[in-house]
Amino acid sequence: MKMVFVGLSLTMLLSTAGSALSQARPDSLRMTCNQARAFVAARGAVILGSGPHIYDRIVSDQRFCTWPQGVQRTTVPTLDARTCFVGYVCRDRPEWTPWLEP
Repeated sequence: MKMVFVGLSLTMLLSTAGSALSQARPDSLRMTCNQARAFVAARGAVILGSGPHIYDRIVSDQRFCTWPQGVQRTTVPTLDARTCFVGYVCRDRPEWTPWLEP
Protein backbone atom coordinates (compact mmCIF):
# COMPACT_ATOMS: atom_id res chain seq x y z
CA MET A 1 0.00 0.00 0.00
CA LYS A 2 2.82 2.37 0.90
CA MET A 3 4.57 1.70 -2.41
CA VAL A 4 1.38 2.50 -4.37
CA PHE A 5 1.05 5.84 -2.54
CA VAL A 6 4.70 6.74 -3.27
CA GLY A 7 4.25 5.76 -6.91
CA LEU A 8 1.09 7.86 -7.28
CA SER A 9 2.71 10.83 -5.56
CA LEU A 10 5.75 10.63 -7.82
CA THR A 11 3.55 10.37 -10.92
CA MET A 12 1.51 13.43 -9.89
CA LEU A 13 4.65 15.43 -9.12
CA LEU A 14 6.26 14.63 -12.46
CA SER A 15 3.10 15.35 -14.44
CA THR A 16 2.67 18.81 -12.91
CA ALA A 17 6.37 19.65 -13.35
CA GLY A 18 6.22 18.50 -16.96
CA SER A 19 3.23 20.68 -17.79
CA ALA A 20 4.93 23.73 -16.28
CA LEU A 21 8.07 23.10 -18.32
CA SER A 22 6.17 22.54 -21.54
CA GLN A 23 4.28 25.85 -21.46
CA ALA A 24 5.26 27.83 -24.53
CA ARG A 25 6.03 31.55 -24.40
CA PRO A 26 3.82 33.85 -26.47
CA ASP A 27 5.01 33.98 -30.08
CA SER A 28 4.78 37.27 -32.00
CA LEU A 29 4.70 35.35 -35.29
CA ARG A 30 1.25 34.03 -34.34
CA MET A 31 -0.16 37.48 -33.50
CA THR A 32 -1.02 40.54 -35.54
CA CYS A 33 0.92 43.69 -34.77
CA ASN A 34 -2.02 45.16 -32.82
CA GLN A 35 -2.44 41.94 -30.81
CA ALA A 36 1.26 41.86 -29.88
CA ARG A 37 1.26 45.53 -28.91
CA ALA A 38 -1.89 45.08 -26.79
CA PHE A 39 -0.44 41.94 -25.16
CA VAL A 40 2.63 43.86 -23.94
CA ALA A 41 0.58 46.90 -22.88
CA ALA A 42 -1.86 44.79 -20.86
CA ARG A 43 0.83 42.92 -18.92
CA GLY A 44 3.54 45.57 -18.63
CA ALA A 45 6.44 43.13 -19.01
CA VAL A 46 6.49 39.85 -20.95
CA ILE A 47 8.89 37.35 -22.43
CA LEU A 48 7.91 37.42 -26.09
CA GLY A 49 9.22 34.96 -28.63
CA SER A 50 9.65 35.61 -32.33
CA GLY A 51 10.96 32.21 -33.39
CA PRO A 52 11.88 28.86 -31.87
CA HIS A 53 15.00 30.12 -30.09
CA ILE A 54 14.51 33.90 -30.30
CA TYR A 55 12.93 35.82 -27.44
CA ASP A 56 13.35 38.93 -25.34
CA ARG A 57 11.82 40.61 -22.34
CA ILE A 58 9.60 43.39 -23.66
CA VAL A 59 8.28 46.13 -21.36
CA SER A 60 5.62 48.76 -21.86
CA ASP A 61 7.60 51.53 -20.13
CA GLN A 62 10.49 52.49 -17.84
CA ARG A 63 8.69 51.29 -14.66
CA PHE A 64 9.50 47.69 -15.53
CA CYS A 65 13.27 48.20 -15.73
CA THR A 66 15.67 48.15 -12.79
CA TRP A 67 17.88 51.09 -11.85
CA PRO A 68 20.06 52.26 -13.60
CA GLN A 69 18.64 50.74 -16.77
CA GLY A 70 16.82 52.72 -19.43
CA VAL A 71 14.46 51.71 -22.21
CA GLN A 72 15.24 51.19 -25.87
CA ARG A 73 12.54 50.90 -28.56
CA THR A 74 12.19 47.44 -30.03
CA THR A 75 10.32 45.85 -32.89
CA VAL A 76 9.41 42.23 -33.58
CA PRO A 77 8.10 40.42 -36.63
CA THR A 78 4.39 39.58 -36.47
CA LEU A 79 1.82 37.78 -38.55
CA ASP A 80 1.05 40.90 -40.57
CA ALA A 81 4.23 43.02 -40.34
CA ARG A 82 7.97 42.45 -40.72
CA THR A 83 8.70 45.05 -38.05
CA CYS A 84 6.14 45.97 -35.43
CA PHE A 85 6.85 48.34 -32.54
CA VAL A 86 5.56 46.53 -29.45
CA GLY A 87 7.38 48.30 -26.64
CA TYR A 88 10.83 48.55 -25.17
CA VAL A 89 13.69 46.43 -23.89
CA CYS A 90 15.63 47.35 -20.75
CA ARG A 91 19.27 48.20 -21.43
CA ASP A 92 22.13 49.38 -19.27
CA ARG A 93 22.69 53.10 -19.63
CA PRO A 94 26.11 54.43 -20.56
CA GLU A 95 28.23 55.54 -17.64
CA TRP A 96 26.92 58.71 -16.03
CA THR A 97 29.22 61.68 -16.50
CA PRO A 98 29.71 64.07 -13.61
CA TRP A 99 27.95 67.42 -13.93
CA LEU A 100 31.07 69.49 -13.41
CA GLU A 101 33.55 67.62 -15.56
CA PRO A 102 35.71 70.00 -17.71
